[in-house]
Amino acid sequence: MSRVPFDATFLLRHYARRRLARLAALDPVAEQQRQLLQLVRHASTTRFGRDHGFSDIRSVDDFQAHVPLRRYEDMWQTYWQPSFPRLTDCSWPGTVPFFALTSGTTSGTTKYIPCSVAMNRSNARAALDILVHHLANRPQSSVLGGKSFMLGGSTDLTELAPGILAGDLSGVAAHQTPWWAGAYTFPPRDLALRTDWEEKVERLVSACRDQDIRVISGTPSWLLIFFHRLSDGVPQAFPNLELLIHGGVNFAAYQDQFVELLRGTRAELREVYPASEGFIAIADSGSGDGMRLQVDNGIFYEFVPVAEVDADKPARFWLSNVTTGVDYAIAVSTNAGLWSYLVGDVIRFVDLAPPRLLVTGRLSYFLSAFGEHLTGEDIDAAISRAAAGTGANVTDYAVGAVFPDASDSRGGHRYIVEFAARSPDLRQFAKTLDAELSGRNDDYRAHRSAGFGMRDPDIVAVLPGTFAAWMKQRGQLGGQHKVPRAISDPTLFGSLCRFVASVQNGHDEGGGHGT
Repeated sequence: MSRVPFDATFLLRHYARRRLARLAALDPVAEQQRQLLQLVRHASTTRFGRDHGFSDIRSVDDFQAHVPLRRYEDMWQTYWQPSFPRLTDCSWPGTVPFFALTSGTTSGTTKYIPCSVAMNRSNARAALDILVHHLANRPQSSVLGGKSFMLGGSTDLTELAPGILAGDLSGVAAHQTPWWAGAYTFPPRDLALRTDWEEKVERLVSACRDQDIRVISGTPSWLLIFFHRLSDGVPQAFPNLELLIHGGVNFAAYQDQFVELLRGTRAELREVYPASEGFIAIADSGSGDGMRLQVDNGIFYEFVPVAEVDADKPARFWLSNVTTGVDYAIAVSTNAGLWSYLVGDVIRFVDLAPPRLLVTGRLSYFLSAFGEHLTGEDIDAAISRAAAGTGANVTDYAVGAVFPDASDSRGGHRYIVEFAARSPDLRQFAKTLDAELSGRNDDYRAHRSAGFGMRDPDIVAVLPGTFAAWMKQRGQLGGQHKVPRAISDPTLFGSLCRFVASVQNGHDEGGGHGT
């Protein structure tokens, strides 16, 4: 088995003690104000800073009075596109050397998110914090006695201009990794650069056999595909596995499958909230307790009640006045030159001392074709309840609206669901899902009352691998790409339904409709 030069956990343990002591003494509110004023001072001479009077800002109130909320399109059109790809003193001082490429999950439109040298350092510190919290929970850990395995997209970067590179965030991070860290990471460069996801997974399955893997990280759906390709199972393939890091999607539908796959290992699950815009939060406590906000790492956070996001003057909260139990859209100002920038995620605080949050959905993950007002959280919870109630394991799913036609004057929802094994009783699955949504959401219950407003949920079970094939067709297979959940775009949902129909026409078994 391939070994690392030496177990570096003792060095990490020294760092962890200092870091944990700092976190314990930190005042999150005071630190957030300090972070903001530091960011503002640093960017005061940029074009954005001059346009928004940064030199006059002395408080959070001043900042919010000077700087409106913005989405990507606003920053792109006004500040980034005119001089792209060489952004020099636009919204952050100096020249931005990297762009993290990301796509809207539903739209597929590529976004170029600036990633400064300072942001790279912040992301590296956040990655260390994951291990710090792991050591706090596992004092006898030897996590750096082996290798860390990142199951991500290609680390290949495209040169947009001399000295300006763009690619997946994992590729940007890999480009900044010091040479000596290569002995502690997997996969090797030749495998990490591969862009063909299917070929890459097969090669990784073979190459990881002789590696002492202690940490694995990735998006749950792609990790499941990888794990199921391991013919001898996770415990046998990775006998020293300590930590599985996951993020990017709601984990509830995957929890039971991962617990079963990891049975026989010493591995713990740890959720993280990394975004192309910055590393936002890390679970520092037990599963379901929320993720701790990274308050001292080059990002200032604002929180906008979801119902007010599109208002002329939306309420803007920060750590000094947020409350638990409220769904907020999160906005960030960062050391890469994003200012009051709406990330697109919806969060809810579960604790304030220290601040811990759950990601409850996306602003775009909202289904209300008929006034039913379902959130991503509602739908995730209903899928999880239906899976538990029918003994099923859901690998992936998507839902969209089916509109009235000549055969039925009522509209409804169609769920495309991929199960890990044989499909359960689909009628019971639909019934349980419907009951859960009705119990959680008054608007949905009213529209479903006696079946007059909306038809019963339609459950379409698809063969394992269907969503991966669809994502491949869209050019979004593997890495950081995620299957869209609640699809409000009729064109996108129509393309999925047509793809499913074409697959099922070639396979009589394994699929089927519910009610």
